Amino acid sequence: MFRELDIKTTKRGELIDITRKVEEVVSQSAVKKGTCLVFIPHTTAAVTINENADPTVKRDILHKLDQLIPWKDNYQHLEGNSAAHLKASLFGNSEQIIIKGGRLLLGTWQGIYFAEFDGPRRRKVQVKIVTSDE
Repeated sequence: MFRELDIKTTKRGELIDITRKVEEVVSQSAVKKGTCLVFIPHTTAAVTINENADPTVKRDILHKLDQLIPWKDNYQHLEGNSAAHLKASLFGNSEQIIIKGGRLLLGTWQGIYFAEFDGPRRRKVQVKIVTSDE
């Protein structure tokens, strides 16, 4: 099963919790055992799994990224969004989550985040569910 989710970002940099949207895809698939691949088809956005209980974690992550990779830093890329490309490369464009009992096997405090680094924009998140006979 394959689904493409639409995401609308509102800021240059933000982390958007997409856990429930991905869980809905898993539920609709009726797959009880397998894997869920979350893929971001953009070069200035990414996906990550991190704590979703305390919203200050998102703020802290974005704050530290901005310190480490400032928006202006003598980059050569003509589009002017090199910082977004660097941040997306650090995070990565995919996550793979085990499905067990028809549910994502995430830790107690874990959530799936779409990471925007060059917004606001309309983005896509591709979700592929693969069943397992194991």
